[in-house]
Amino acid sequence: METASNILPLELRNLSFEVSGMRYIKEMNLTLNAGSSTIILGPNGAGKSLFLRLCHGLIEPTEGTIEWQGPDGDKPENHQAMVFQKPVMLRRSVLDNLHFGLKSRGIPKADRMPTIDRILETTGLARLAMTPARSLSTGEQQRLAIGRAWSLSPEVLFLDEPTANLDPAATHVVEEIINTIKRNGTTILMSTHDLGQAKRLADEILFLYRGRILENSPAAQFFETPKNDLAQAFLKGELLWWHRKKLKPPSELKYRNNKKIN
Repeated sequence: METASNILPLELRNLSFEVSGMRYIKEMNLTLNAGSSTIILGPNGAGKSLFLRLCHGLIEPTEGTIEWQGPDGDKPENHQAMVFQKPVMLRRSVLDNLHFGLKSRGIPKADRMPTIDRILETTGLARLAMTPARSLSTGEQQRLAIGRAWSLSPEVLFLDEPTANLDPAATHVVEEIINTIKRNGTTILMSTHDLGQAKRLADEILFLYRGRILENSPAAQFFETPKNDLAQAFLKGELLWWHRKKLKPPSELKYRNNKKIN
């Protein structure tokens, strides 16, 4: 089931983010269209979490613009949601956590249960509906966090390494939930360190390194023939900081004093 495009596409133009003179996100340009599952890859410190938070609107860029181009682009908070690596649970039951999210959107209590029942069924949490959310396992909490975000019918769902602390079985369940959300029309933008997961979930890959987008390509193309030297090294499992002098992609060369380094 496809949903109407209310806020997409998302346009990033010359996006940068700086703290105390240190730039962590550098001159990013990107168009995110509806209907895809975009996975963000890159080593630790590449800027993946910052990038998601900027797109979601949790922090403001120091340079450049983030613009939602759809008809409701002036109020994107009503059409997007984000789930973090460490899920945030309210001191309430599973059921009441779901009620809270819908209540915050102004949905009357009498109209919430069909959505809540669907979420509980999809996430496999129906039998735990009355359980305190903070007593759930890590995997169950992540399923609840994703379900709570999905209950708001977001056009775009941002996921920041949602399976980083999960075992393979719990990861599989979360991936099935993400695929269900995508099939129901939500555009996914997600970071991960798991290359196997990226292959399973991605339509598009964004490869970030030191705050820059070094590659943006269809997933099959990225995994078969990445164009960037650092992306090639990353896929081989090499430690990229060993290659700061040996590998010099054009975007890095440009950034260093804006002149070529031989």
